[in-house]
Amino acid sequence: MATNPSARIATLRDELNRHNHLYYVQAKPAISDRRYDAMMAELIELERAHPELASGDSPSRRVGGEPIESFATVEHAVPMMSIDNTYDEAEVRAFDQRVRKALGEDPVVRYVMEPKVDGVAVSLRYENGGMITAATRGDGRRGDDITHNARTIASIPPRLGTDVPPRLLEVRGEIFMPNEEFQRINRLREQENLELFANPRNATAGTLKQLDPKVAAARKLRFIAHGVGEVDPPIAPTYSQALDRLRAIHLPVSEPLKLADTIDDVIVWIERFAELRGTLAYQTDGIVIKVDDFQQRRTLGATSKAPRWVIAFKYPAEQVQTTLEQVTWNVGKAGTLTPVAHLTPVFVAGSTVKRASLHNLHQIAEKDIRIGDTVVIEKAGEVIPYVVGPVVEKRPPGAAIIAPPTACPSCGKPVEREAGDPFIRCVNPACPAQFKERLRWFCGRNQMDIENLGEALIEQLVDGGLVKTFADLFRLEAGQLAELERMGEKSAANVIQAIAETQARSLDRLLAGLGIRHIGNRAGMILAERFGSLEALGAATIEQLTAIHDIGPAIAASVHDFFHNPAGIETIAQLQSVGIDPKMVMPDADAATATATARPLDGASIVVTGTLERFERSEIEQLIARLGGRAAGSVSKSTRFVVAGEKAGSKLDKARKLGIEIIDEAEFLRRIGPLPADPPPPGKPAGSSDPGSAGDLFSGG
Repeated sequence: MATNPSARIATLRDELNRHNHLYYVQAKPAISDRRYDAMMAELIELERAHPELASGDSPSRRVGGEPIESFATVEHAVPMMSIDNTYDEAEVRAFDQRVRKALGEDPVVRYVMEPKVDGVAVSLRYENGGMITAATRGDGRRGDDITHNARTIASIPPRLGTDVPPRLLEVRGEIFMPNEEFQRINRLREQENLELFANPRNATAGTLKQLDPKVAAARKLRFIAHGVGEVDPPIAPTYSQALDRLRAIHLPVSEPLKLADTIDDVIVWIERFAELRGTLAYQTDGIVIKVDDFQQRRTLGATSKAPRWVIAFKYPAEQVQTTLEQVTWNVGKAGTLTPVAHLTPVFVAGSTVKRASLHNLHQIAEKDIRIGDTVVIEKAGEVIPYVVGPVVEKRPPGAAIIAPPTACPSCGKPVEREAGDPFIRCVNPACPAQFKERLRWFCGRNQMDIENLGEALIEQLVDGGLVKTFADLFRLEAGQLAELERMGEKSAANVIQAIAETQARSLDRLLAGLGIRHIGNRAGMILAERFGSLEALGAATIEQLTAIHDIGPAIAASVHDFFHNPAGIETIAQLQSVGIDPKMVMPDADAATATATARPLDGASIVVTGTLERFERSEIEQLIARLGGRAAGSVSKSTRFVVAGEKAGSKLDKARKLGIEIIDEAEFLRRIGPLPADPPPPGKPAGSSDPGSAGDLFSGG
């Protein structure tokens, strides 16, 4: 008798889900890969023959469904907050003291410790046992809907397991790429002459951003649960018991997991895990320490940024030894030649390192680094590999001193070096390597913000002679782009549209993008607000420039030189010829008086440090300038306050020593009140722009 297709499909789905759990979560495979593949092939064929029986939670979706058009936004029912970090055991003990003081009356506190997985934080939402959505952390309040990609991850169950699941369950966790898979993908990318992923987290994030789930399906991402959001009904009174419940319904949880009744036990495990973490199949840069009891967590609460019941201890950078094989010289956008160490490939902190910057000749001489040396390489997570120094006792006979080049490796023109200067520079304005770097900078997010114009496309445009000046970008046609490698008609049209949108970029962003030495976003804003147009800035004398607060002699000389040397004059003329000539509306005296009351930071010196949640640091610095303040680069007695984000370092320490007020991003935004509107684009009268918003303020549009 013929098998009922509906019953057979249901059986295959149950079996495949069970074997996925055994293989990816319990690491106890029960059947061969060949048998698994045969069952999957049968399921796919049955679903193809009976489309009316298709289901979004079928394990067949793990091989990838149809591409989506774009990412939707998902609002988290419970915000996904960040975690405070420390590298100091004394800070861990201080955390314990804060917890006990807040709970009062000599509380019994148990801690749960789990690896800090180096991946992408996500939230999985299950309703009645079935996964409804998967979303990235995003800004903590809302993130990207990545359900199409999450369904391809074998360790994420499309339906929860045999134990009765809660009606509603938000599972928080980390999607990551195992070390072995990361190295496999980079080997393939190297063979295809594609840019290598920097580390597993970078590779994971790039994979989850793909619109086509087949890409995610081909990369063997994994998931580990490390928390819960909204739950109805509650599943347990403690976190450790909640994890037991998650295991029972087939969700993978962090391992190894440790419980500690005292802070001394926590410190012992931190020291022990330092030896174990290198044996794990994935990257982890620390230990997360959490209060176990959910009621105690509710009592402790949270700051505007992070819960008070959790802290992460992070380990120092990893160091390995390898051989320095040769040194080449990269040419930057200002013509500076940077020495690059080419190393015998070595795996450290989640990635295979082949190259590292040697910074400049002074560092090479001070450390006495030579070609052929065994050198110590240091790297922590996403930090760029750093050459600590040579292992002199391992120096081979004939190790060669690193000689500075006499000619530019790109254009072949002679290089220059001022006495006492650690840097060598190519002063040829037509140098191709310099122009590529300047063009990348010009197109960058905080400058002209031209989307889809990445490094590979810039290489093709410059090497093919299609773009020789900034202005040439605005003369490109879609047909020219469509003929380039890895480009099609739709991609070409998107690039042309992105270029056209830069016509409305403000003057400060253009000034920051021109590559004028010493001019970044903050100086660009100061100059744009003071002069209002390229013509007025070009007519300014060095004395007028130097008289501006925060524009010192070096910046003034650099700006004056750019607007008076033939190359700079030609650059401005070319841009104006294609319509790039932004103006900032200059207020009259009455308007300036009226505006003064809306500039709450007038005269304030403010330091921004660390990684912020809502905005980039440069965006906050631009906002400070627009509100009358000065975004200072260092902390001093004149600093009014410090805006500190995650991973704030020495500036935060100095602020504490000087007794300077320290606030977080949320408090800063509260103090300044409603965000100001952007200056109107060229040709649009002042006062006709839409009300300002965070999106308007920082998009540059």
